[in-house]
Amino acid sequence: MAKAKAEKKTDVKYELSPPKEWTPFIFGIFCNWCSFAGADQAGTSRMQRPANLRIMRVMCSGRVEAQWILEAIKEGADAVLVCGCHIGDCHYVEGNFKTVRRMPLLFKMIEQFGVNPKRVRFEFISASEGAELTELIKEYSEEIRKIGPGPFNKYFKK
Repeated sequence: MAKAKAEKKTDVKYELSPPKEWTPFIFGIFCNWCSFAGADQAGTSRMQRPANLRIMRVMCSGRVEAQWILEAIKEGADAVLVCGCHIGDCHYVEGNFKTVRRMPLLFKMIEQFGVNPKRVRFEFISASEGAELTELIKEYSEEIRKIGPGPFNKYFKK
């Protein structure tokens, strides 16, 4: 009898309830050698940044595909922040040049899909710029808050 009761408790499924107030969800794609190290430096220095940024670390910003950014927006991200090394400081010599060449085309593509191009941003952040990264995230979060929820945000529609 006790065994049957224990089995019923494991059948309980938990679902997340939608948040009551909208805060922009920013998906960050950061280069391992500079931008992610800058985010790490900001964290170890105990700098406060908004908690609405989720970071995916890639080895180089030159590896970022347009498909990843489009997929993030399609899955409900309100904005995407791509950060790479400064020009001339790339660990892979010219990886960030590839990103610089790709971004204008990506902005045009996003605009053609009917998404505000301000929802995607590319910035240069070095490993020693933790404070600058913290300010950038705060500023970008406020900018996205003014624009409103993303077009595919499943909890908040315009």
